[in-house]
Amino acid sequence: MYQGKIIEFIEQGRFASTLCLEDRGNRLHLLTSTNRELNLSPKRALLVSSSAVDPLRPREELLERLRQTESAREALKAQINVRELWELVRDEHERFNHRYLAQLCFGEPVSDDHLSAVVRALFEDHLYFKLKDGQFLPNSEERVEQIIKEKEEAALREDMLKAGGDWLKAVNEGKGVAPPACEKEVIELLTNFVLYEREAPDYKFAKELLARAGLAHTRKARALLVKLGVWDEDENLDLIRLGVKTSFGKEKLEFSSRVACSRLDLEGREDMRDLPVLTIDGPLTKDFDDAVSLEEVGDQLILGVHISDVAASIPRDSSLDREACLRASSLYLPRQQIPMIPPDLSQETLSLKQDCDRLAISLLANLEKDGRLIDYRFTPSIVRVKRQLTYDESNQMIQTDPVLKRLYQLSMSLRSMRMEHDAVSLSLPELEVRFENDGSVNLEMVEQSTPSRMLVAELMIFYNWLLARFCKQNEIPLLFRTQGEPSERLTEDQFGYIYYVFKQRRKLNPLKISTKPAPHSGLGLDVYTNATSPIRRYLDLIAQRQVISFLSEKPLPYDHKDLEELRMTIEPTLKSLERVRRSRIRYWTLKYLAQHVGSKHKAMVLDVLKSKYRILLLDYLHIAELRQESEAGMYPGQQFTVVIKRSDPWDDILEVGYAGD
Repeated sequence: MYQGKIIEFIEQGRFASTLCLEDRGNRLHLLTSTNRELNLSPKRALLVSSSAVDPLRPREELLERLRQTESAREALKAQINVRELWELVRDEHERFNHRYLAQLCFGEPVSDDHLSAVVRALFEDHLYFKLKDGQFLPNSEERVEQIIKEKEEAALREDMLKAGGDWLKAVNEGKGVAPPACEKEVIELLTNFVLYEREAPDYKFAKELLARAGLAHTRKARALLVKLGVWDEDENLDLIRLGVKTSFGKEKLEFSSRVACSRLDLEGREDMRDLPVLTIDGPLTKDFDDAVSLEEVGDQLILGVHISDVAASIPRDSSLDREACLRASSLYLPRQQIPMIPPDLSQETLSLKQDCDRLAISLLANLEKDGRLIDYRFTPSIVRVKRQLTYDESNQMIQTDPVLKRLYQLSMSLRSMRMEHDAVSLSLPELEVRFENDGSVNLEMVEQSTPSRMLVAELMIFYNWLLARFCKQNEIPLLFRTQGEPSERLTEDQFGYIYYVFKQRRKLNPLKISTKPAPHSGLGLDVYTNATSPIRRYLDLIAQRQVISFLSEKPLPYDHKDLEELRMTIEPTLKSLERVRRSRIRYWTLKYLAQHVGSKHKAMVLDVLKSKYRILLLDYLHIAELRQESEAGMYPGQQFTVVIKRSDPWDDILEVGYAGD
């Protein structure tokens, strides 16, 4: 059937002309013009000539016949104007066979060469016709325009691959070359590739670009971005992925500046500027949002907890308020602070700075000297901080300064009452990252259970508890913080306090934010909220607005529905920010350990897994994994020594080895 005929088919996107030497039924044995023999399924034959030659004739004669046929068909193809052919038939909206189209191009009679020339021309054009089920369908005018646009874009992309690839290769090799016109697009491609990898919008294109530059790994792309000055060596990629704003726009700064320059409105406020108000914070703190005071009157103590009145300066739905809501919280990271409110307010006008008159929402609580509450009230106030102390300064003075000593005693009494109501104490030191002048990183564990830190923590808990109770009693809608009972209460056993803390934390119920008041088991309180950091936390600002509106006998700004909507908006952002914070601490820990490969550290087994241990590096409270090898048989809580084998902060890799007991 096919023997001796010219068979044409598509091979790797190109037309191939062959002569059938033998028809074997389900396979055709073919000869190509390059004197190569091959087998082909008859189903792949696109065109079969009507005439045939004797396949037994001399090989060179057959090859010459193939070459002549190929040349004739290519010459005829060059005569075809595909666009004119398309314009003749495009309005008929139907499919056409190649014979009919050949007749339109060449008239009668139509030879095998004419048929092949038409099919070749239309197949290679890809613009005006598409081949479907052996027939040609004219593309619509809209489709033709779309294909032209796609081809132009493809050409631009190819130009970008060539120019961008050459540039990146030169940069990687340290050659000083001028960037191409597509520099911006290339950097955007690289950035998205590193940030989102396979989820990047142009992942394949970026991968091809890197391949053209002789690079293949994400790490190489990241290094290029550092080399180009797009990123710092320690760039926080989580912030970029989440779109966290690290600065304020012009409009927000102008609004903030106007607020910062406005005069204090003292109407309706108690003047407490004569009280011995003091703050206790870290040495680098600039946004002081809480202060305390204490007076002894007879057998009673008058405790004052004074919180900066942010609500008075930032009206609801103002541009600054919307920005603060969007940010949800200030974010404090090693080497970087991202405030919720612009610095001229958060660190100046609203900050409870020493010797400055500031608006506040004050809690005045009358207590017995043993800490039992007699009564309390909240009031708008104006205060003036007399002393601005650091935690370290307070610790040194706490036994000799009468006010600090009494405040500490009171805070311990308040703590004891909470512990009597089954509060769970799980405090651990916090890791602090310090940067040396030579660029090296140091880690320091900062104890959280020092007298001054416990003093501040207890008095803030006290304020939050009473504000939540005040709102509950007065039916003021509020976002309460609640926590159910732990699934199990553990005891500090033979493995020590740190192991107990990590195990007990797993038994705790998650914290919840709700418009319905409920106990907070972890703190041992019947009701609780957060309201002591309105400069730093948007939910605290919401609580403050509710209370001050109630005290001023004004309509409450939020009802239960408003609060629930805000919770649903803000809670995911807060969780994301916490992940960023933890991730950054982990990054700098790994960076530090990378400086100390080969060093040995005490560790503890937290969990025994199938083929590895989950361990805790005790010096830094850093969780890692250790493969089970010769040290198999260790148990949870067991302490031992590890050696740092490899640490890579960019790829979040820490490899440790067993180094004995």
